[in-house]
Amino acid sequence: MRIGLLGSQRRVRVGARCVAAAAAVALGAGGLAPGAAAAPDWAPRSTAKITPGVQMYTKGGQCTGNFVFTDAAGSVYVGYAAHCAGTGEATDTDGCDTKSMPVGTPVSFREHGSLLGDGDLVGTGELAYSSWKAMQVAGEKNADVCAYNDLALVKVDAGSVGKVNPTVPFFGGPNALSRTTPTTGSAIYSIGNSSLRGGIELLRPKIGFSLGADGNGWSQSGYTVTPGIPGDSGSGFLDADGNAQGVLSTLALAPLPASNGIGYLAKELDYARAHSGIDGLRLVPGEESFSPL
Repeated sequence: MRIGLLGSQRRVRVGARCVAAAAAVALGAGGLAPGAAAAPDWAPRSTAKITPGVQMYTKGGQCTGNFVFTDAAGSVYVGYAAHCAGTGEATDTDGCDTKSMPVGTPVSFREHGSLLGDGDLVGTGELAYSSWKAMQVAGEKNADVCAYNDLALVKVDAGSVGKVNPTVPFFGGPNALSRTTPTTGSAIYSIGNSSLRGGIELLRPKIGFSLGADGNGWSQSGYTVTPGIPGDSGSGFLDADGNAQGVLSTLALAPLPASNGIGYLAKELDYARAHSGIDGLRLVPGEESFSPL
């Protein structure tokens, strides 16, 4: 597990390398911009294999997809956490100085992954953007950005785009991109898909509340039932209005045990627009409106 000190908080990264290590122990929004290409015809929600909450494997490590994105060319992306493609040590948590896999690294979309194996392949893609790589190229010095900007985008291969649907399972949405600052006590909703849960569907939807913003608005802490664990990293969070608000990044050990650190998606996406070279990058709303369970 990835452990580090971020300010006064003791946190654990809950991503790909954590699940690989655990397995080794156990078993070894908005409209189209002018001139933008139209979005593809999405797979029916009932049969889509690549959706928010899909399992994503990078060099054997497992994370969870958050939301679907597209660009001016009509390419399709699924987001997850940048640290899912990180190659640093367990104590490396600063995205501005932690090594990562390069853009172009293959990523697979899978279902039914568990400690017994990686499950069934449902699609393929490649790493198209990593906030960690981008911050290093840009020479980012802002400590909050380095600590909390944890978003990566995987471009879905053309042969797999027909399996994509942007709607969040169980809840519907996202309705739009949230630009509302998280407040203490506000409701949050998420879909986890850690392979450590053995595919138990009832454990995937999460409902909880925010503990308020951290890092000058770059993050928030939150509690959900159940909390995010290794393999859930990268999963998306919806606010009380069903808007895409955050990306699961860390599990805190102290001072708020079992709370999760959630990156603020609006800031992370703005950074990606400025540094990814992806023209017209935008969130794709779900085809069905948000409805809490």
